[in-house]
Amino acid sequence: MKGKRNKRSGLYRSLFETGLGFGGVVAGEEGLIEVFLPFAGENEAGMAAHIALLYPDAVGENQVTTEAALLLRRYFAGERVSFDLAVDRSGFTPFQSAVYEVVARIPYGMVRSYGEVAAQIGCHRAARGVGSAMAHNPLPVIIPCHRVVGASGELTGYSAPGGVMSKQWLLCMEGASGSGKKDKK
Repeated sequence: MKGKRNKRSGLYRSLFETGLGFGGVVAGEEGLIEVFLPFAGENEAGMAAHIALLYPDAVGENQVTTEAALLLRRYFAGERVSFDLAVDRSGFTPFQSAVYEVVARIPYGMVRSYGEVAAQIGCHRAARGVGSAMAHNPLPVIIPCHRVVGASGELTGYSAPGGVMSKQWLLCMEGASGSGKKDKK
């Protein structure tokens, strides 16, 4: 996304380092607002500048950003972690909220199809809408949109830096096959 996000007070940010580069998180008083994945290979100064450009009012850290950064660092080191973090849902539409709630429950290393997610929210013909919600997910990995694949198991679209290759990397790290075709238990 380009340009500054809506100006808000009470914003915080933390950075985290991985073998791929630096990532970052931004939170407000209600919880996490956005996650920046490390796939762009940013160094610390680059990621800090990127976040400052988008969230100029995000200063310092708070408990949510510190915990999220720690969990994401552990996740990218290959550790299985639970992202039980407060999320600011004020920017989500009701449809996005329903989709994100279902996607957040997809287990580590498992995948679901866009159609399966649509069916779980009671909108059986909304697979494309689910895809659109995934493309606008501001909290990748926390809301694991990389675990949502095409009906055949095909890896389709991923809006994070690196696109589908990043999605494949995440699924492989979690133990799903490179195509996303793992048992859907």
